[in-house]
Amino acid sequence: MLKVEHVTKYYGKNKAVDDLSFTVKEGEIFGLLGVNGAGKTTTFRMINGLLDLSSGSITMDGKPIDYTMTDRLGFLTEERSLLTKLTVKEQVLYYGVLKGMKEETILKRLDEWLDYFQISDYKERKIKELSKGNQQKVQFITAIINEPKLLILDEPFSGLDPINVQMFMDVIRKLKKQKTSIIFSSHRMEHVEMFCEKLVVLLKGKSVLSGELKQIKKEYRKKNIHVVCDAIDVEALKKVKGVLDVIQNENEWIIKIESDENVQDVFDFVKKCKNVTKFAVEDATLNEIFLEKVGESYEN
Repeated sequence: MLKVEHVTKYYGKNKAVDDLSFTVKEGEIFGLLGVNGAGKTTTFRMINGLLDLSSGSITMDGKPIDYTMTDRLGFLTEERSLLTKLTVKEQVLYYGVLKGMKEETILKRLDEWLDYFQISDYKERKIKELSKGNQQKVQFITAIINEPKLLILDEPFSGLDPINVQMFMDVIRKLKKQKTSIIFSSHRMEHVEMFCEKLVVLLKGKSVLSGELKQIKKEYRKKNIHVVCDAIDVEALKKVKGVLDVIQNENEWIIKIESDENVQDVFDFVKKCKNVTKFAVEDATLNEIFLEKVGESYEN
């Protein structure tokens, strides 16, 4: 288990992380989110032992994270961190050796992962000769080659097409089943919703939202109703109790309401419309919750 307890980090007089606390259990996927400059990268570097804490503590299985434990960590950075003049084989060997692995083990696992990602032919190719997507695959391999106990993924799907995103997702789910603790960060909230059981949202280094995703959505209360029919009197619908907004997409209307208590009133209105083929009540998306919470914090 990873424990981050009351961690604060200053750069001079600037407080980059402000009294941050969270835990990540074994086999759990945890979301660490925030706008640019929120303190995510600083937090990741402190967890990896790359930056000293100003105060607080970070432990894994009850022990402080230092150089004796970093071999058990994996870190996929948002920025490309590959040595572009090296071949794929040389690059992965370099990272594996830094993690204390034997060359024979590194090469065996490398062949398995190259085969999985369908880039076995690139083993002797230089990094700079690869596409951005294939460079991302290699960078991902370097992060998991040591079969880490804790894996940090910062924008892991950057530069990937949908097919390769699905391949990455399958690996992440496999690692979860193998009891790897994973910290996941992305600006794509739909990806976070697919994976994360718990999350923290940072703004200016401070947590503005935290907890289990299901509970966060429950407490948020606002809902979206998706309706498909021939036509809706939007102005009249907006006057129905609890209706916050009505958005018309190409194939449906999305009616935003204050809570479950307003569903019946909206249903009574919509059932009078012609050819209603869909009436579905859904939780607000994580993206909506994120925007509202971050916006509130900016205003305070």
